[in-house]
Amino acid sequence: MRDEFYMQLALDKAWEYQGLTYPNPAVGAVVTLNGNILAIEAHQKAGTSHAEVLALISAYETLSNTQIDFDTNDAQKAHTFLLALPKDFFSDCSIYVTLEPCSHEGKTPSCASLLQSLALSRVIIGIQDPIEGHDGGMKKLGNASIGVLEDKCRDLIEPFMIWQRRAFVLFKLAQTTNGRIGGGYLSSEVSLTHVHQLREVCDRLLIGGNTVREDRPTLDCRFTKGKAPDVMIYTKEDNFDRDIPLFYVENRTVSVGDDLIFLGKPSFILVEGGEGMLKALQKKIDWMLIYQTPKLSTHNLTYNTKMNLEFLHQDKKDVDLMIWSRQIGD
Repeated sequence: MRDEFYMQLALDKAWEYQGLTYPNPAVGAVVTLNGNILAIEAHQKAGTSHAEVLALISAYETLSNTQIDFDTNDAQKAHTFLLALPKDFFSDCSIYVTLEPCSHEGKTPSCASLLQSLALSRVIIGIQDPIEGHDGGMKKLGNASIGVLEDKCRDLIEPFMIWQRRAFVLFKLAQTTNGRIGGGYLSSEVSLTHVHQLREVCDRLLIGGNTVREDRPTLDCRFTKGKAPDVMIYTKEDNFDRDIPLFYVENRTVSVGDDLIFLGKPSFILVEGGEGMLKALQKKIDWMLIYQTPKLSTHNLTYNTKMNLEFLHQDKKDVDLMIWSRQIGD
């Protein structure tokens, strides 16, 4: 049961960055020593240090009571630093990681090779890397075991597996506790910032025509000061006021149409919209991300449709409850 406890901590940390690591999978890691937790970390952004590396760096800071003076998300510097430590520095430590450590060299060095060199006491893995050519990390690690909370670890990387072959479609919605939508911002600034982080990394933001006509949105990333996503307005009628802010955001493309053929291409598509968009895309939605606010509203707008959802993970964003879910059944 102790292994499951530590792996759950790694999973919870990884969920904090779900989607934000695109096109990489969300991965979490925990380092322990004699049952004591030294570090809980997760991969944060593609091209930066992986979860194992960040956890080992954090564990080093705890054990040595020192602070690293370089950007630990610089994977090359982090690997070089860890490999320069005394060979037995982590010899009594264990590491828990939700996904098999990478064996290949890409934008970052191999985590499996790093763990092999550091010779930790135990390496506990949630699930094997399902991508051919990326697996093989376990073969380098003679002290590794696999299969702890395997189903939960598989759920965590489901978006990653989907966007290998086609678009992963995430429908985002915000509602009050009594299920009302509309009437201006419902979510906290922390939740809004999280949405803007997802907008930054997605390939395209898909919205409905009525949202543009009625709300006249901007749909930028002002809360993160990042690049606004390309937008597709899903509609049969191109009768929009081209003077609204949506069409004046720099360095992005806004397209209009009802052809969803692009969903067959590997990508990450974020959908924001109301009841009409939810019904129109219901069969194409993979997951839903729900921000539920601690408010009651008399507004008459709601998602008046029927869906059966499985809750995969929930967390707090300031005062809001954030729920990752997927559709099940009919």
